[in-house]
Amino acid sequence: MLKTPLYDQHVRLGAKIIPFAGWEMPVQYSSIIEEHEAVRKAAGIFDVSHMGDILIRGPGAKELLARLLTNNVEDLPVGKGIYGHLLNEDGSIIDDSLVYHYEEGVYLMVPNAATKDRVLAWVRAHASTQEIVDVSARIACIALQGPKAKDILEKITFTDLSSMKRNSAELSELFADPDVAEGIVGRYQPAGFLCDIVARMCRPSTKGQLGFNETAFLCRTGYTGEDGFEILVENAAAPVLWQILLKVGEGYGLKPCGLGARDTLRLEMGYLLSGTDFDGSQTTLQTGPPWVLKLQRDFIGKEMLLKQKAADDFPRLVCLEFLEKGIPRHGYEIVLAGEVVGKVTSGTMSPCLKKGIAMGYVLPPAHEEGTEVDIIIRGASVKAKVVRPPFIRSG
Repeated sequence: MLKTPLYDQHVRLGAKIIPFAGWEMPVQYSSIIEEHEAVRKAAGIFDVSHMGDILIRGPGAKELLARLLTNNVEDLPVGKGIYGHLLNEDGSIIDDSLVYHYEEGVYLMVPNAATKDRVLAWVRAHASTQEIVDVSARIACIALQGPKAKDILEKITFTDLSSMKRNSAELSELFADPDVAEGIVGRYQPAGFLCDIVARMCRPSTKGQLGFNETAFLCRTGYTGEDGFEILVENAAAPVLWQILLKVGEGYGLKPCGLGARDTLRLEMGYLLSGTDFDGSQTTLQTGPPWVLKLQRDFIGKEMLLKQKAADDFPRLVCLEFLEKGIPRHGYEIVLAGEVVGKVTSGTMSPCLKKGIAMGYVLPPAHEEGTEVDIIIRGASVKAKVVRPPFIRSG
């Protein structure tokens, strides 16, 4: 099992550690509900260093990504990110990934942990003049999420966060004065690796003598539905940054959060979970969201999607809200008019709605919004209805 640079911090905080996609990761620190509510009402930080980081640069980098992604990367300006799917020739999803236009001609792809090696091999197999660099083992990522995330991050960055829009990203110098960093920094020395990978020098600090000074790649994005940031730094800086964020965030209700809360938060928003809501056998037409698929473009897998769309007989992933008491789980059958029409892929008790919510694939016409179905839980039928995502309005 692999460990992130923050593993010792999780142990120190008493987190419950579980295996996840080949990594030892924290599932919770206090309770999933408490951590979930902290993100919805204040702020939480997550270790997402297990995610992949792949640089794609050089002549033809944009053209390569255009062939590989379902979404439109051609018009992506420097400093912006986009969510897209990578498909096989048969149209099935290899992975869903974020791609950032890091610098002119340089892109950063962030695949899921379990699919990183497959994505890397797929990108390299289709590259020609482009340079494909796997920097996953050198970069850590901390997700700071919640309505207070901006207030906390503003305390340790020179960047004007109010000018950063959703899905924008930029290099930023993080800092902490000696009184904040006292007892945390230790032997840490700033590395500047995130600048070096694109041969770009870090700007000098304007704050004078600092207890902490590190260049990070800030991305205004997340997996919770709340405002927030994903902060990429070199591995050596991650434990220091984690502790500084917790210290600065004390007055804002900031809590460390594990994979359990990350899962309930994303499910309330109807976000896909790789390996659970798609497992390599589904297409983007089945999973959605609709805006991630630009069929007017050419990309690998498009022809099969056009055939599937013309047939219009495929199972669709839908969101299901319970009308009765019950907690849905992966694999539970979905029934319409006495016939099994699908199965649940993700399910939980929504901490915000206080009712069961789920996602699952159903055959048409059960995918129509408002359709009432039965979920079979330990032999009993529990009523639910198809709703439009997200389950809650947030952020």
